[in-house]
Amino acid sequence: MKLSQLPLVLLLISNICSQHTEENPKAKVTIKPAQHVFRGETVTLRCDIYDEGVTRWRYSWYKEGSVNVFSELQEHTFSPVTESDTGKYSCYGEETEGSHRSQHSDEVTLRVSVPRAVLSVSPQTWLTEGDSVTLICEVNGSSTGWTFSWFTETVSSDNRYHHNLLSDSSRGAGGNYTVSSAALNHTGVYVCRAERGKPAYNTQYSKTHLIWVTGVSPPVSLIISPNRTEHFTSVSVSLSCEDQNNSTGWRVSRYTDRWGLEDCSSVWESQTGSTCTINSTMIWDTGVYWCESESGEKYHAVNITVHFDVCSVSVADVILESPVHPVTEGDTLTLRCLYQHTTTPNLRADFYKDGSLIQSQTTEMIISTVSKSHEGFYYCKHSDGESPKSWISVTVFHSESQISVLHILSSVLAVSPYLLVTVVLIFKCCRMRVAPVEEQETSICF
Repeated sequence: MKLSQLPLVLLLISNICSQHTEENPKAKVTIKPAQHVFRGETVTLRCDIYDEGVTRWRYSWYKEGSVNVFSELQEHTFSPVTESDTGKYSCYGEETEGSHRSQHSDEVTLRVSVPRAVLSVSPQTWLTEGDSVTLICEVNGSSTGWTFSWFTETVSSDNRYHHNLLSDSSRGAGGNYTVSSAALNHTGVYVCRAERGKPAYNTQYSKTHLIWVTGVSPPVSLIISPNRTEHFTSVSVSLSCEDQNNSTGWRVSRYTDRWGLEDCSSVWESQTGSTCTINSTMIWDTGVYWCESESGEKYHAVNITVHFDVCSVSVADVILESPVHPVTEGDTLTLRCLYQHTTTPNLRADFYKDGSLIQSQTTEMIISTVSKSHEGFYYCKHSDGESPKSWISVTVFHSESQISVLHILSSVLAVSPYLLVTVVLIFKCCRMRVAPVEEQETSICF
């Protein structure tokens, strides 16, 4: 064959291949209800082949990584679907009575995961009585068809966890649960869960969230020794609950990211009466600690942080010694800088408030008369390191005489508009009565 005939031969081959391709329609895979589903749902794979000349097809289904046909139906259903069904699927068809064949479809990916609820809190988890808070429950990777429920998590004396459905928890499509006016009994550990489908199936419980509601004057105080919220590792820390009546019906509880909700008597190292002692602190002792009554009421929460030692990735060899409880307005505030690896009790350091230097090269910083303006984040700097920031809260105290005076003033201001209106009306009435008398006297004279 001459070289000049070669292009013609290639053109003929191309036309033959093109005609062959057009004669073989391409199969198409669809997945319902979606390509990303959750364990327990029902999923259907469907193979469609569009060819006007063929009425009946015999289907073949393939899963990526296998040459075996796992189904010969047009629709294949997984009910319930599991994580092992995750993969790429394709189909192919042959005419039942004839010689037509389809092309293999493109692979379509089915992803199956475990449904997990995600709980978040807005605007914050630490509240004062009367504040509003919203619990937001969502499902990762999906937003439709879910209904939600919210629970409080408690731990029994035998260290078993229980989820108690909130009596006013709405099982609606919206993923928000709002407490418009928080009370002390709203303090607790919360989780949420979602469900959908018929028959209904549930997601796993979300991770826990602690919500704390603070009252004006708690009936009990959490006493910490050493008296600070920042602690080094491998030291002893004791915690006890004290009230004015010296009652023994209190226990110390805590909530940590690692262990969740715990009772002192069930898991901690030693207990004497209502006093619990951590003999050697570790980083996972970081958490919220509080006093709890026998009936489950929770009071006086304190955030305690245990810092890494020098061998850790995140070094905090310097800490700020600051008061555990809020400082009352007018009291004295004393701050010190402590270093883990020294016998010297106090370091000469620089002290900062909200990022601004307020005292330099002193062993302790003293504010003799604290006011509300002193509230903020404090930390200290030393050549050996910088302490983490600590929040200093200032409580404004009003005496009973101040409160009574303010109450009287507010009452007077509230009533004064009514008094003013009453006086004006009396004045007008008097004038109206005086006017006819004057007219009578005038007519008699004339």
